[in-house]
Amino acid sequence: MRTVYVKNIPIGDNHPIVIQSMTNTKTKNVSETIEQIKKLEAAGAQIVRLAIADMEDAEAIKEIKKSVSVPLVADIHFDYRLALKAIENGIDKLRLNPGNIKDKAQITQVVLACKDKKIPIRIGINGGSLNEDVEKVYGHTPLALVESAKAHIKILEDLDFYDIIVSLKDTDINITLEANRLAKKLINYPLHIGLTEAGTITSGTVKSSYVLGTLLNENIGNTIRVSLTTDPVNEIYVAKEILKMTGNYNSPTIISCPTCGRTEYNMLEIIEKIEPLINKINHPLKIAIMGCVVNGPGEAKDADIGIAGGKHQVVLFKKGQIVKKIKEENIIEELMQEINILIKEKES
Repeated sequence: MRTVYVKNIPIGDNHPIVIQSMTNTKTKNVSETIEQIKKLEAAGAQIVRLAIADMEDAEAIKEIKKSVSVPLVADIHFDYRLALKAIENGIDKLRLNPGNIKDKAQITQVVLACKDKKIPIRIGINGGSLNEDVEKVYGHTPLALVESAKAHIKILEDLDFYDIIVSLKDTDINITLEANRLAKKLINYPLHIGLTEAGTITSGTVKSSYVLGTLLNENIGNTIRVSLTTDPVNEIYVAKEILKMTGNYNSPTIISCPTCGRTEYNMLEIIEKIEPLINKINHPLKIAIMGCVVNGPGEAKDADIGIAGGKHQVVLFKKGQIVKKIKEENIIEELMQEINILIKEKES
């Protein structure tokens, strides 16, 4: 499989799976867009996509690029001129939906401009916007998505352009799964996997975890985006959890009980505050946050480190052995200190 670089990020072959997200700001609102990009990058996004709906959005890329370092993708629909302006203003990658830019001469202009500046193109095939000719022949099927991708890959290859990434997405989970399985066999370019219009943070997380987890366990997918109707930062957290679940991300895993009437400290607040801190750690620890001693050191004895609640305090344990007690107001600070000590011990 070909390796494609988005700025300095390699995608494909045996490189680590890359996490992507997309801003939900109006790109022309430069300050808001920059702020959101930085939040996404801080959460762990390696590539961020921007909606380019009009020429103001395309022009804004120039200013946005001055303030962020993460590679940016221009999401283009219908108007090839927006792609040309995005390229001119320094975008790192284009996402094109060939189903709604049909003029080959226009596509040719865009491809040649990308070739000149070494900008990769993602061919984004969505089940809801298939080329009419393809849909007439194959219907709304996995094969229709793959054949549409192959047809547009040929257009790019005929122009001697090979820095291509392909995505095949549908709202139907089975079509998405089968299309990507077919693509793995028939297309020798990196695959961007996801489920389009997946849904809310609850339903979308469940569906995306199933689809992306299934594909990743079959060794399909080189970069992922979890599409959720929520603050896009949540997409990064969900993507990380999916990657950790499938053995593709090297960071701590939190295990926690659902809480009950035995819980006597503010466990939910502790988890909300500590999860973003833990997500920044590049080490495969298992960390337990438990509500009480009933579910604490015993049930979480395989955890590297954890806490279990008492009344306005917790016990801290390592591999099931209680180490000390911590007052409620000091939990986050002391737990993070102990985690850092544990990491240093493991690395020494």
